[in-house]
Amino acid sequence: MNNTRLAVLGLSTALFAFGGPGFTQAPHPPAQPAEKKPETNPEAKPESKPAEKPDQPPADKPAEKPDPYVLGFKMKDIDGNEKNLEDFKGSVVLIVNVASKCGYTSQYKGLEKLYQDKKEKGLVIVGFPANNFGNQEPGTEADIKKFCTSEYSVTFPMFSKISVKGDDQHPLYKQLAAQPAPVGGDPKWNFTKFLVDRNGNVVARFDTRTSPSDTELNRQIDDLLAKK
Repeated sequence: MNNTRLAVLGLSTALFAFGGPGFTQAPHPPAQPAEKKPETNPEAKPESKPAEKPDQPPADKPAEKPDPYVLGFKMKDIDGNEKNLEDFKGSVVLIVNVASKCGYTSQYKGLEKLYQDKKEKGLVIVGFPANNFGNQEPGTEADIKKFCTSEYSVTFPMFSKISVKGDDQHPLYKQLAAQPAPVGGDPKWNFTKFLVDRNGNVVARFDTRTSPSDTELNRQIDDLLAKK
């Protein structure tokens, strides 16, 4: 009897193990694909973005050179008549700021001689009285004209009094002063001389102490006169 029970129990166990009748095996869930992890390369470095350049201000334009043409002005002569400086174009012009009570006033004599010697060749000297230095030109245009003619027999063109430096500087002298070195800059004293070629362009400068008879001044004047 006991043997029979053991036999039945053994048969039942075998049927259960092999899926026999009366026994079912719970189905296994379908296998899930393994989750893929992103591939990483330990040697790889993060991609670098090009550095953004800060906004650059627009490049400054090169400074324009000042116009060397200096005869584009209408001015009053010593008698108060309007004179166009362009009337002197075609001549070599020596522009001088003059004064009647200066230690260099005697240069009037040398300037007049220079004018007489070279005016037939095309030289013009123009005098601009100015009271900017030491109050050495305090008189009126009538006073200045009388002094120049009676003391130095001046015949070259003389103009009305102007300012050659400072806040009230005349545009002609602003144009002269704006030129690059060594021509430019305000006059430092009376009888500063600016040399202008036949085309109306300022080309040289001679300061107060340069006498009208100076060799270099005369050489440059002659070189310009030779150019027709």
